Amino acid sequence: MSALKSIPSDQIVRGVVEQVLRQIQSGKLPAGNGSIQAAVKAALSPSAPSAAKSGGTGDGVYATADEAIAGASRALAAFSKVGIPERKQVIDCIRKICREQAETLGREEFEETRIGKLEHKIDKLRLVADRIPGVEWLKTDAYSGQYGIALEEYGAFGVIGAITPVTHSFPTLACNAINMLAGGNTVVFNAHPSGARIAAKGVRLLNRAFQQAIGIPDLLTIIENPTIESAQAIFDHRDVKLICVTGGPALARAALRSPKRAVVAGPGNPPVVVDSTADLSNAAAAIIAGASYDNNLLCIGEKEVFATQDIFDELIDWMTKHGAVRLDKSQVDRLTAVAFKTGENGKLMVNKDLIGQDAAVLARHAGLEIPASTALIYAETDESNPFVSHEQMMPFVPFVRARCVNHAIDMAFEHEHGYGHTAVIHSRNLETITRMGRRMNTTLFVQNGPSVAGLGAGGEGYASFSIATPTGEGVTTPLTFCRKRRSSTVGSMRVV
Repeated sequence: MSALKSIPSDQIVRGVVEQVLRQIQSGKLPAGNGSIQAAVKAALSPSAPSAAKSGGTGDGVYATADEAIAGASRALAAFSKVGIPERKQVIDCIRKICREQAETLGREEFEETRIGKLEHKIDKLRLVADRIPGVEWLKTDAYSGQYGIALEEYGAFGVIGAITPVTHSFPTLACNAINMLAGGNTVVFNAHPSGARIAAKGVRLLNRAFQQAIGIPDLLTIIENPTIESAQAIFDHRDVKLICVTGGPALARAALRSPKRAVVAGPGNPPVVVDSTADLSNAAAAIIAGASYDNNLLCIGEKEVFATQDIFDELIDWMTKHGAVRLDKSQVDRLTAVAFKTGENGKLMVNKDLIGQDAAVLARHAGLEIPASTALIYAETDESNPFVSHEQMMPFVPFVRARCVNHAIDMAFEHEHGYGHTAVIHSRNLETITRMGRRMNTTLFVQNGPSVAGLGAGGEGYASFSIATPTGEGVTTPLTFCRKRRSSTVGSMRVV
């Protein structure tokens, strides 16, 4: 024991890890699905350590950006020596924890952040378990001919710095972890301070499972008490090779100013257009489903509706029939006065205290008592109302009358602000749908369904909680976080 005391703890950890890896590679220690089960069981065991200390315990939680990046760098050195099967094992650990612990982790996130809806916090973790793409996306392209053969494969960037939002703290972290680890990277996270506790707990759970499964600590690391300064330290660190940011306009601008390559999921203000050919009952039900999901915290959620004059009143009636509650003009004025504040620069800002609150809470500010179960409130407003032009993230949707569908599309284009994020239309006219799709030029364009269908919830396709609009990658996948590499063999290896 006296000899061990003289050896630094990080060297002891590395020695143990190397021994475990040798046992896995020699077949003495199984690394299959059974070991994943054991890993997850151990990670969730009440006897597992509940807190991490700075300096290399392997559960990924560190005091500073430098320490967290150092931990992720050490993990990268070990992770780069294992293959796709081991990557799949760690991803299976993430899926299993998100699926089996969805209620517990969703509740803890809701209790910490106090925004959104508990049932949707749980749903999002199940979505991560079932719909986020993993190693199956890593396909090799081969080209062969008289001059030999060329292979194009997807390789890791290295250590990725990821910034996660308060709106979906652990779901975004888990989603990014699947995508990034599938590509062979390791990750250092800087969570939003209001969701930092659940993010750190998630990193601890996942790392314990990873160590049990493949014997590598710190595949994911996180700064326990994140700040703007720690985020900037990640942006600036020489060992961070790629940045992924999911957040608001200021954070997106900061990432885009970084000299490193950045994958940026920026703001949105998704408009909805409804024309005279639409199934109005379906349109109303879809608007309620999308705009009320997690109290409209999703960046893809319906934020404002532009409906043509000829069907406007009928659409409003369908909104009420499907359970939404309508505010009158005086109530809208009262809510608007509370929901927006004038900032130091003289510009209107969303009142953060109302973001993600229930419809009944918003209605109370408008002077109206409604059932707590109400999913959405709405009202007719004019185009100048701040709810139309601001991404407010509340379960209130303004409806604006349009002279015709062209006028509706024009207003939708103006109030989407060129973010290129998400737009929705309800129409049976294919020419109108096509025209709006081309005009809006958004990453997600949903027709005749709720916005969430654009991420596979009631629609087709894979999901992600990072939708990179400013930088163009779109709905992120493992390939988003890979370098494409080519290997050319000249004059041989073509066997036909």
